[in-house]
Amino acid sequence: MPTTDRQTPDESELIQRLIAGDETSFRTVVRQYYPSMHAFARAIIGESLAEEVIQESWVSVIRALPDFEKRSSLKTWILRIVSNTAKNRLRKESRLVSFEDLGSAADDSNDDWFDTRGHWQASQAMNAWHHALPEDIIGSDQLRSQIQHTLSALPPQQQAAVVLRDMEGLGFEEICKILDVSESNVRVLLHRGRCRLRAVIDAYNRT
Repeated sequence: MPTTDRQTPDESELIQRLIAGDETSFRTVVRQYYPSMHAFARAIIGESLAEEVIQESWVSVIRALPDFEKRSSLKTWILRIVSNTAKNRLRKESRLVSFEDLGSAADDSNDDWFDTRGHWQASQAMNAWHHALPEDIIGSDQLRSQIQHTLSALPPQQQAAVVLRDMEGLGFEEICKILDVSESNVRVLLHRGRCRLRAVIDAYNRT
């Protein structure tokens, strides 16, 4: 289920300990959020530069913590820093793809896979995509490899939206804050990315 984008009493206390420089709390946060940070950074900039982006992001997190206004969850705030860091790095690499250059939505023939809220239909083969590609859904190693290859080949903005929504389980409000785009743009990104992934599954099932 998507996470809620709000502070909890425990999280507020954790933030205070982080601001105070508590190393144990920092190690806890690193362990908790590193997998999400890595998946997201890799989605935007690729595997080879993901680790560098994460390290730069942690530096920014530490510096900015005293000014954190707690308008979102700590995870959302950290992932937005990862997003900004990754996009800045892409600009330096002269290959940034604009998050606003979305155009029209993809072919609507695949709309039967999604409900009115943009979720995968429960009756479809990929209804549990957000559970990190479980083997009982994906099936064979060959199909799983094809899906991972297709995901990594998606345009950065589509890949980021799919990772955040369907693998990290974040809500649309959180994704909008992280990617700094409108909800309608997030839905288009998800639609395009999911349709590419569905095409891989359909092609595999026809073989």
